[in-house]
Amino acid sequence: MTQATPFRPARAPWAADAARSRGRLVAEPDSPSRTPFQRDRDRIIHSTAFRRLAHKTQVFIPHEGDHFRTRLTHSIEVGQISRALARALGLDDDLAEAIALAHDLGHTPFGHAGEDALDAAMAPYGGFDHNSQTLRIVTKLERRYAAFDGLNLTFETLEGLVKHNGPLLRADGSPTPPAGGRGVPAAILEFDALFPLDLASHASLEAQAAALADDIAYDAHDIDDGLRSGLLDVEQILEAPLLRGLGAEVEALHPGLEPARFVHELVRRLITRFIEDAIDESRRLIAASGVASVEEARAFGAQLVAFSPAMAQAEREIKHFLMKSLYRSDPLMRMRAQAGRVVCALFERYFANASSLPPEWAKTALAARQDEAKRARAVCDYIAGMTDRFAIAEHRRLFDEAPDLR
Repeated sequence: MTQATPFRPARAPWAADAARSRGRLVAEPDSPSRTPFQRDRDRIIHSTAFRRLAHKTQVFIPHEGDHFRTRLTHSIEVGQISRALARALGLDDDLAEAIALAHDLGHTPFGHAGEDALDAAMAPYGGFDHNSQTLRIVTKLERRYAAFDGLNLTFETLEGLVKHNGPLLRADGSPTPPAGGRGVPAAILEFDALFPLDLASHASLEAQAAALADDIAYDAHDIDDGLRSGLLDVEQILEAPLLRGLGAEVEALHPGLEPARFVHELVRRLITRFIEDAIDESRRLIAASGVASVEEARAFGAQLVAFSPAMAQAEREIKHFLMKSLYRSDPLMRMRAQAGRVVCALFERYFANASSLPPEWAKTALAARQDEAKRARAVCDYIAGMTDRFAIAEHRRLFDEAPDLR
């Protein structure tokens, strides 16, 4: 048994226990060298959907520069932060990392612009949601294994992906706010009927750590990328009180530091401040809750891995600043509009003419010729899996024009 240290506390009683996992949809023999959660992580890393994230937009389209984050680098950063949180809290850091690495597998090309466009195109057929698309990928669309479709992940990883933002159902069966105004996506309900995911409870604390790590990662790296792009400047970002305080700390320690090093020192301090606050507050919340098992943590009724109220307010201020100054900036809004047109055009063409799809996808779409919803979902699955550059290439092939997304 590994001895507890200040850097790796002993496993907490409320941690998920790989030896007591609720298992997989299709039963498999245990691995002699890896826990079930380690196998989940490895399957995610080796999936085609994970590799495609290398060429999917986070905020800036990859061709804008080699140093901007992509969905892949974002997922890796979330994985690292989730491990740090989980380890400090005595949780299973392999499970937290697995959930973190898979949480964005369902994203479309062109980031949220692509998701919004695909959701609009799919509105008559149930809409599109990247969380439910992630579930479709890991339970159905990845076709690599002889014995099953998908990756056959454990219950604990799947519930972490589905309940990324909390429970989807209330105790009375009505949808919660994270499920949105349209209710729980059909793909989640269909899989839940086959392999129940306890949609009315919170996910494990490992999943909560992964969700908080997602916020930490994109707040920090969107500031970094926004400055790199020139759409933000240092004076702007110091409008946020937390960033202003961190900037003063850097200046006091390293007066006159060159801009690139100043930004890096600022961002690394921001990540550290977020993580340390989350660890302290989560320890306090867990202790106050009295939970003594993973089941009690799920049933507690509130998040137990969280920022302190003061840090939560500071984090909201940073999000507000990024929304106002970066995400809604004119250049990014123009890119979003053009990217949305590309996705809509591809959907309309494939839906109207399934023979435009590759043979295996065309076969699926044509088999659903009499069922528009099934045909639309097949087209949606194909487009959602595209990388940015492939979507642009397909648009060029089908319409003989190259969209300008700069």
